[in-house]
Amino acid sequence: TKYAKTITVAAKDGGDPEYNAGLRTAIEKAKAIGMPNDNITRSIKKASGDGATDIMEEITYEGYGPSGVAIIVETVTDNRNRTAADVRHIFDKFGGNMGNSGCVSFMFDKKGLIVVENDGDIDEETIMMDALDCGAEDFSADEDVFEITTDPAAFSEVRNALEAKGYSFVEASVSMIPQNYVTLTEEKPLEQIEKLLDALDDNDDVME
Repeated sequence: TKYAKTITVAAKDGGDPEYNAGLRTAIEKAKAIGMPNDNITRSIKKASGDGATDIMEEITYEGYGPSGVAIIVETVTDNRNRTAADVRHIFDKFGGNMGNSGCVSFMFDKKGLIVVENDGDIDEETIMMDALDCGAEDFSADEDVFEITTDPAAFSEVRNALEAKGYSFVEASVSMIPQNYVTLTEEKPLEQIEKLLDALDDNDDVME
């Protein structure tokens, strides 16, 4: 259900994934969880009005979780009143507070994020130079993954160039990247925020 909505909304910018990076990403995520091709095709057709019965729109909500953790919630919905009420209820239930638009987004940067698995077969210096040569803004590495960040406008170009060099991705999308991170050490707020995030994930209208 989630991925069908995401595909339909992304396809409004064009039904050909070769020219629509957002649609391409949505299709790849859907295939990764086993969504049948027929369902993917049907979701794309809905964007052009073929078989569509509801108007889907993207709405972003912002708020704070326990211990002041900033949270951005991206949704796709055919009923903004229902979704707003559901998201507010989840924040309230688990010790958070849904705020007004802009209350936390200033603490995030919109970036293209490309994640490559660090499986031991890829040389760190080689992938770093490849990423920068392809137009990436920044590169970081840890034991499990390499993370490549780009300007949102350059995301598709960088992604395609890295793909042409033979890299495959764990994740590739335009995301909201936090400027700072909060570490929760006390058991109660940690438990509350885990429950809050799980409840958001379980809501059919919540995408990210």
